Amino acid sequence: MDHSLSIAEENYLKAIQKLSDAQIHKISTNDIANMMNIAAPSVSDMLKKLAQKKMISYEKYYGVKLTKQGEQIAFSLIRKHRLWEVFLTQKLNFAWDEVHDIAEQLEHIKSDDLINRLEKFLGSPKYDPHGDPIPDAKGQIQVRKQIQLNELKKNEKAVIVGVKDTGAVFLQFLDSIQLSLGTKVQMKNVIEFDQSIIIKLSDNRELMLSHLVSQNIFVSPA
Repeated sequence: MDHSLSIAEENYLKAIQKLSDAQIHKISTNDIANMMNIAAPSVSDMLKKLAQKKMISYEKYYGVKLTKQGEQIAFSLIRKHRLWEVFLTQKLNFAWDEVHDIAEQLEHIKSDDLINRLEKFLGSPKYDPHGDPIPDAKGQIQVRKQIQLNELKKNEKAVIVGVKDTGAVFLQFLDSIQLSLGTKVQMKNVIEFDQSIIIKLSDNRELMLSHLVSQNIFVSPA
């Protein structure tokens, strides 16, 4: 049986892995359709193909799960994507809101030797420019203690280590208020009315952030 995969099939495996990381309940066709912005019937057709190639186990009413082989491919794609994002920001001076679409293309390069050399060239980074962990060649991920910014207690200090929303609009907004990975913050107050927060930065600036913004920023308590 031919197990070679198209770019579209690889993208499905990556999406399923990300859904698996984000939730504990069974992954449905609709979950995948919503994440990939694809009609549910098209998703069902693709899942049948992936099941035939032994990349997933799929039962119509019991959800989707990657097989060992499917999981290995998904982690490889995620690894390549995040390494390319590091390369693009660190070596080619792309902004963090510019790299996702380019990395989406580069992640489908098949050469393991190229990716291993890329990782070594970059100094074996553990996290990408958005704070997401980079799997190693065996698919292992370094787990870091982090919480959402809005979960900090009053007067608690922390450092920004990642973002949940990696869309260009959100990242450009963070740039406009000078918040980035590595920024040190202190929780000053939570507004009871709408759960907006006030934070203080190391340069003594104070910022008010909406609940939507604060729950899309990950911090590591100092």
